[in-house]
Amino acid sequence: MSTDVLRTADGWWVVRGDHAVPVDTKAATTAELLADRDAIREAALSGEAGTPVADLVALSPVTTPCRVVAQMVNYRSHARDSGFKGEIPPAFFRKASGSVSGPGDAVVRPSHVKFLDYEIELGLVMGASLPVGTVVEERDLPSYVAGLVITNDISAREVQLTKTQFYESKSYPTFTPTGPHLTLLEPEDFAHLLDLRLKLSVNGELRQDRTLADMIVRPAQALTLLARFQTLDAGDLLLTGTPGGTALKAPPKAVEKIGALLPPAVKWKAFFKSQAKNPHYLNPGDVITATIATPDGRIDLGEQRTPVADTN
Repeated sequence: MSTDVLRTADGWWVVRGDHAVPVDTKAATTAELLADRDAIREAALSGEAGTPVADLVALSPVTTPCRVVAQMVNYRSHARDSGFKGEIPPAFFRKASGSVSGPGDAVVRPSHVKFLDYEIELGLVMGASLPVGTVVEERDLPSYVAGLVITNDISAREVQLTKTQFYESKSYPTFTPTGPHLTLLEPEDFAHLLDLRLKLSVNGELRQDRTLADMIVRPAQALTLLARFQTLDAGDLLLTGTPGGTALKAPPKAVEKIGALLPPAVKWKAFFKSQAKNPHYLNPGDVITATIATPDGRIDLGEQRTPVADTN
């Protein structure tokens, strides 16, 4: 069975129900913790009563700096929402690791951003080096992936679309809420990945709800494709795409055809004027709730609850 780990300012904890037991380790980084699995096992088997989880302030269980890589348009439902037809070529982009924040930290909207969007994503936390040229089969996943985290790929849509700039639009501080749990998997747990259900709500309204069965490029293939050009190391983070239900959606075909005839500046001005009527973009005071779990609870990454705030 999987093991859930929290990180706080005081160190690492193994979660057991509504209590957590401290891990006796000197590990300061996620990579160092993953190299000290004996200490994690000892905490999991400890008879100690532990501390109520409600009394702990969780930090991101993925420490930085690290590599943060993301897959683009990797769920069929999201591809439909985005107006894609036919085969979707696999694509990756990078996020600044400075965007990683805790599971309860506020998502801070920069002053120049009006169209702030959410994207719940399953994060894979690497447990070993993935050298360039590695081919990963399904049976090999336990050798490279140590565990899973909830991530939210927050996106400044006007920056992303007008500049065609994914790196900037998704890399502002607090734009990758991560955690609460680093859920460490046993080899037999990997057979249940497709049962994981991703759910994201804003102010209690369900916006995204899909299982990994909707995924286009699954983890083993994604790692193989990424390893054609990118090395990953223990503690690095791969975001595996988001399902449909984000605020941003492709315009109707008629509008799209008319827009193609307009100069870019005019097209984007018209597009975002129409988007201003869309109530699903994030605003200060909103609260985003995200969960990822299997129906039977075998794998449960906890609940991420992040408020939205403006820059002070």
